[in-house]
Amino acid sequence: MFRSFATFNYRTWFIGAVVSNVGTWMQATAQDWVVLTELTDNDATAMGVTMALQFGPPLALVSVTGWVADRFDRRKILLVTQITLMMLALAVAALLLTGVMTLPLMFCFALAFGVTNAFDAPARQAFVSDMVAVEDASNAVALNSASFNMARLIGPAVAGLLIVAVGTGWVFVINAVTFLAMLIALAVMRTGELLPRVSSKGRNGLAEGFRYVWARSDLKVVFVMVFLLGAFGMNFPIFASTMALEFGRGADGYGVLSSVLAIGSLAGALLAARRDRARVRVLIVAAGLFGVASVVSAGMPSYWSYAVVLIFVGFSTVTMLTTANGYVQTTTDPALRGRVLALYMAVVMGSTPIGAPIAGWITDIAGPRTAIMVGGIAGLLAMAVGLTWIIASGRLRRHESSKFRLTLDETLPISVVRPDPVEFSDEVAAATTPIRLPKRR
Repeated sequence: MFRSFATFNYRTWFIGAVVSNVGTWMQATAQDWVVLTELTDNDATAMGVTMALQFGPPLALVSVTGWVADRFDRRKILLVTQITLMMLALAVAALLLTGVMTLPLMFCFALAFGVTNAFDAPARQAFVSDMVAVEDASNAVALNSASFNMARLIGPAVAGLLIVAVGTGWVFVINAVTFLAMLIALAVMRTGELLPRVSSKGRNGLAEGFRYVWARSDLKVVFVMVFLLGAFGMNFPIFASTMALEFGRGADGYGVLSSVLAIGSLAGALLAARRDRARVRVLIVAAGLFGVASVVSAGMPSYWSYAVVLIFVGFSTVTMLTTANGYVQTTTDPALRGRVLALYMAVVMGSTPIGAPIAGWITDIAGPRTAIMVGGIAGLLAMAVGLTWIIASGRLRRHESSKFRLTLDETLPISVVRPDPVEFSDEVAAATTPIRLPKRR
């Protein structure tokens, strides 16, 4: 489960990421609460707009961010983005502490956070694979998700208590301080132990990555499934905050719900780290579990019964996202990994501008339970998409020894049209076989 920790760079990265992610989750909780209760009168639509502005730039800038992640030193990119995010957090803190923050200003800062994260996300995801051997890439991705959700277990609950005790502005200050952990981790890394970069000779930027994904039916299915969950099912800030209000709870109650969700998320990430490789069938099962758990949670009569079901929602969500991320990273040609991951992050984060305002509008009109139900239906639809692809591709067949027993073959090769001028490795044609990079120096 923890084999990637054998690498010094990854151990250093993991520690810095946990500390920084705790602050990030604290800030996310505070920002949502500020918009919902301090800048508006429980306006879920305004909260949806804030999320759309924050998560829209990865979609709008995808043609640039993926090329940047493939073209420039990813460690240096992350140093720039982390410093920028720290400065933005301090600016928001100053405006909140002086009492001059307004909703339009918060919208502007949400957009600024989104633009910075648009460059940070693909570089961060691709950099994980730069730190470990190829055979450990899937494990490193899963542990990276575990650190994110370990922080999610702590951050929202602490933020909820701090909001009640000292106010939202100080939460942003604390988040700014936690960025120092990641900056120190990036600074002390042994750059000579990073895997050699595989560069593309093409100049078509995102077009190469898009053609590559379009030629891979498995990647198209993964992207569609992730989009459905990202757009309609993963609007947890809206769902959890409005459900907390419905049950008569305050900021501390919202923080507890976010942390409870992280219990299942952390379990899903750790189980993903135990698997030898990422598989599409795990995505399908996780999408179905998400749909069922979301529908059940919408009908829970009490705060704590809703909280218990959120554990399963978190487990299925992270299982699907971690598996999808690992599958994309380990089956994509290294020369295009940054651009393909930029497309993937655009789908994950860019789907929010579509779904969050819709979820907020449904919540205002019909209540949070209806909005959660819509997200659950999206999960079931994602499962149906995956099952349809498996059946249509001939991977699901009758077992040789019994006509009533089915077997799933995930070793069938994926046909890939190799667009010039990028030289793709022979392993790309078999989507279930990890791409082989040159040996570490």
